[in-house]
Amino acid sequence: MSNETPDVAPVVEETATDIADMEVRGAATIADAAAAALAAQAERSEADSPEAFREELEAAASALYETRPTAVSLPNALRYVLRGVEGETVAAMRESTVARAEAFQADLEQAQETLGEVGANRLRDGDVVMTHCHSTDALACVEAAVEDGKHIEAIVKETRPRLQGHITASELRSMGVPVTLIVDNAARRYLDEADHVLVGADSIAADGSVINKIGTSGLAVNARERGVPVMVAAQSIKLHPDTMTGHTVEIEMRDEREVLEETAYADVAADGDVPDDGLTVENPAFDVTPPRHVDAIVTEHGQYPPESIVMLMRDLFGETTTDPWAV
Repeated sequence: MSNETPDVAPVVEETATDIADMEVRGAATIADAAAAALAAQAERSEADSPEAFREELEAAASALYETRPTAVSLPNALRYVLRGVEGETVAAMRESTVARAEAFQADLEQAQETLGEVGANRLRDGDVVMTHCHSTDALACVEAAVEDGKHIEAIVKETRPRLQGHITASELRSMGVPVTLIVDNAARRYLDEADHVLVGADSIAADGSVINKIGTSGLAVNARERGVPVMVAAQSIKLHPDTMTGHTVEIEMRDEREVLEETAYADVAADGDVPDDGLTVENPAFDVTPPRHVDAIVTEHGQYPPESIVMLMRDLFGETTTDPWAV
């Protein structure tokens, strides 16, 4: 191992910044960007030995991994690419890295299309879905249903503090889906008008718990009380294999300015300082929805009761993660 810090390509650093700042958002989009960044690192590497080349790749993976600790699609993408790096020369390793990244991206694109077809089967003509945050997997289900000729309407929570629901509303309207945009606290009022709650996931644990944008758990509890089924749309890259061996999922805490910028504290929050009046700001990005509040997890491999998702996890990752990806 060299004592020198491995070179990381500027495009990797730019991608890491975009992921951390949520310019690149959504678990599948993050995974795609991470794979592309590793391919770019391989293509731009000037390493003079296979050992140096691998060190550079691992350094690039580390820089990417540290950006979003909760979205398991990110380490799963890195794991997929790095485990496929082969060759006894730098040229061979470069070629295998790029090929592996491109294969991952192709599988990712097909997975979402297949998942959408599975999820569309749960939606009937005339259904109204309530969404939370922004999920391309969830939107794929609606899009497939619309393409099947079903009339679908949506009640979209705006999802503070970053208002991701506005992105969802825009994309649904582009599909021709009538949208009603509501503030987060109005969800309970409008659940009686919904036939499904449809959300995505950033990580899914072996026990079927769903880790998604903060507010998902409360929505699921209210939906269960009202008898509205909760469907989680999630590609298999969202499954968290480490949870099979007892690891918990870290919940990302984000910058307080996301909460303060649009408030009366904006003038004092702009420089990153909390007002000197004893105010404490907590900004968790995600919460955990227990499996008892979820009706189905829809993946590209089919739909599963949340308690059964561990069977798919074992099929894909083995009984245990004895060879986990780690930075």
